[in-house]
Amino acid sequence: MGIKILGTGAWLPENIITNEDYTKIVETSDEWIVKRTGIQERRITETPTYIMAQRAAEAALENAGLQPEDIDLILCTTVSSDFITPSMACVIQGRLGAKNAIAFDINAACAAFVYALDMANMYLQNGYRHILIVSAESLSKITDYTDRSTCVLFGDAAGACIVGQGEGRFVSSLGCDGTGAGSLFARQHKNDIPFVQVQDPQEIDHFPDARDGAIYMDGREVYKFAVNAMAKALTEASHKFGMEPAELDLIVPHQANLRIIQSAAKELGLPLERFFVNIDKCGNTSSACIPVGLDSLNREGLLKPGCRVGLVGFGAGLVYGGCVFEV
Repeated sequence: MGIKILGTGAWLPENIITNEDYTKIVETSDEWIVKRTGIQERRITETPTYIMAQRAAEAALENAGLQPEDIDLILCTTVSSDFITPSMACVIQGRLGAKNAIAFDINAACAAFVYALDMANMYLQNGYRHILIVSAESLSKITDYTDRSTCVLFGDAAGACIVGQGEGRFVSSLGCDGTGAGSLFARQHKNDIPFVQVQDPQEIDHFPDARDGAIYMDGREVYKFAVNAMAKALTEASHKFGMEPAELDLIVPHQANLRIIQSAAKELGLPLERFFVNIDKCGNTSSACIPVGLDSLNREGLLKPGCRVGLVGFGAGLVYGGCVFEV
């Protein structure tokens, strides 16, 4: 027994921010951004993250032909929730009216959708029927718009997928290198406590100096990790499936940087045409990248029966995750 995709959905904000818009707030240029990232525009939301998630979930339910009460479990992935607590999953459960579902969040950064699929697979093996995975990110909330090296990268989006039991196999390869945690992080806002002097993580573990609540990234270190992690995860997952990466029909990677995708494709010996790419229009939307890509492929009729699909993500932690399944 494996996973079957029953429906997909996505929601993108209407506000399109071009590279030219960034030249008005930081020292940069369209040529500089495109050459280094492949990004031409991204979407920025005025809408709370949980409402973005709800809209993507509703689209997935409609696509699957299911009602909210048919859902047994809601898994949400985000690093940019509107609340520290409750979980975004619980908020969505209530707004959807998915009264029969348990719900919780997963934080595995940009690899979280793959982690959620892996977790959904285990729940399906234990009798769950319909699982809703929603990945919603408002990275604009945690972007430092004075840092020209990172602010041009990030956008907002939500993607959703409903899975059920199927005959097609599902295998995954997940991993983590916590020694690289300081290469990509966003620190919690500090709270003044009248009774104690709270220790700063920077002083304990030598995290780089960064603005509270904003993303810090060592681009060089993340790039090196990402290329190796993508190739490793896809290769390991493919071998578990009993084939080579070259036999994959479609690959949906995390959309962090076009050069990373190109380098990973080269390392795997695969043509870039095998990889879904929309970074030029959406930028890096963290865990939402992959489900938004899946929805695009589904709506275009490219997720055909028998199609073998590879998904791969990497991000803060440093974490990575790859999976292979048959449609």
